Amino acid sequence: MPKDAIELRVTTQSKTMSFITKSDQINYSNQDDAVLRQLGKRPLLNRNFGFMSILGLACSALCSWEGILVTSVPSLSLGGPAAVIWAFVVGWIGTISVTATMAELASAAPTAGGQYHWVAMIAPESCAAFLTYVVAWLTTLAWQAMAITASYTTTTILLGIVVLSNPTYTPQSWHTILTMWATTLFAVLINLTGGRTLARFEGVILVLHLAGFFGILVPLVYFAPHNPPEFVFTTFYNNGGWSSQALSFFVGFPTVATALIGADCAVHMSEEIQSAALVVPRALMYSIFINGALAFAVIVGLMFSISDLESAIEAASTMFYSFLQIFQSAVKSTTGACLMAGIIFVLSIASSISVYASASRMMWSFSRDRGLPLSRHLVKLTKNALPMNSILATTTITIVLSLIVLASSVALSALLSLVVAALYSSYLLVCCLLLWRRCTGGFQPYAPGSDVLASGHLSWGPWKLPEPLGTVNNVFACLYSALLLFWSFWPQANNPTPETFNWSVLVFGAVLFFSVFWYIVRARRYFKGPIREV
Repeated sequence: MPKDAIELRVTTQSKTMSFITKSDQINYSNQDDAVLRQLGKRPLLNRNFGFMSILGLACSALCSWEGILVTSVPSLSLGGPAAVIWAFVVGWIGTISVTATMAELASAAPTAGGQYHWVAMIAPESCAAFLTYVVAWLTTLAWQAMAITASYTTTTILLGIVVLSNPTYTPQSWHTILTMWATTLFAVLINLTGGRTLARFEGVILVLHLAGFFGILVPLVYFAPHNPPEFVFTTFYNNGGWSSQALSFFVGFPTVATALIGADCAVHMSEEIQSAALVVPRALMYSIFINGALAFAVIVGLMFSISDLESAIEAASTMFYSFLQIFQSAVKSTTGACLMAGIIFVLSIASSISVYASASRMMWSFSRDRGLPLSRHLVKLTKNALPMNSILATTTITIVLSLIVLASSVALSALLSLVVAALYSSYLLVCCLLLWRRCTGGFQPYAPGSDVLASGHLSWGPWKLPEPLGTVNNVFACLYSALLLFWSFWPQANNPTPETFNWSVLVFGAVLFFSVFWYIVRARRYFKGPIREV
């Protein structure tokens, strides 16, 4: 094995460290850097993020209550309002479980690599390098696809507002592309200002995220006539032509559940966070609870406020999203609806900024371990410890792939569908491997000052679910991840056409095939997992 390859299962390091406690508010960087060195990584990035700023980044990247207005369209049209409500509840519970499992690992090993670094730690030695490589590719490409998705969603919200205010306007493909480029460049410029500015910006966004929630929900439920509870909670449809109502529900389930996707965004910022072993898992859990509660309130309010379900569903074909028509019919004012939608647009831009930050750090981390083409260029930092090349590479990928819109919006949708399958396949593998380690005694209890990796055993971090809750939650996280991954490949309607077919199985299969093929042909000769730099 090459000298710079890290064997994460056994180490004889005797370095000591101590975690931040409530009575000790100094030396954040030294203690965080000690943990990072135990994991084999040199601390290169500045730790500008505290709890509130990383919570702001996580909340804005998830963009849950704003996102549910977008992702609920397919489920609403195919399964009805009750399908949207209950699909979100199931998805929220499942996401809490998966996030709690990842939070335990983030506390034990807070690195920007996230899932692939954890797989290298807990996978069997015989297949660790292979699984690490595949998961790293899936996670990196998923976050690149999420960056494109964020720009595309922001763009279509803006174009939808234009259509709402001027019904004679018909968006053209080149309008979409140019607007995507503009929103992308804005998000990237904020990222290029530096970590300290970004951290302050995310703190402000957290306030806007919460204030915007009331700016939407209050006028929506105050001005709109209300539907009876039976319509909201018990009205199911089967407009997809499936053989049963249950099948129709599960087919529409992934689109609603994805309103909370991307919970690992804070993980990929770990090396820029003070007291990361505690702050990262807390930010993960707080963001899921806050975003889930806000999104549930918004979707319930939206379902109660639908005055014309048929018109709302039809509006998706002209204004991109049903919520624009629902806003207009609720407040009885086009201007008011545009102002409400403007709040969603602003917060969607803020989400893009957070997503680009996480996507670029994931690319930088994989490049640091020589897993990507042009790694020696992508891994370079500016004098302010900013991964500028990775940020610019992420920007370039978005700009180039946005040109697909000129050929077919179906092709772009197929690319964007990679997000769910790729991220949840990485979550599933991590959860299953952690459960195996858990049941075989692979982790030793956390002890302040102990090495993260010592005596052939892994050590828990300072944040961990108590047993047996931890194991039960781990099992549930595995089951939920498998459930969502399975249904994410299904088309929305029976007997689909090329326009309605779910191409995610093709895109995911292609990415998986390429990563496996390239590992066998070449990568296995040089990629042995996360490189030990210290």
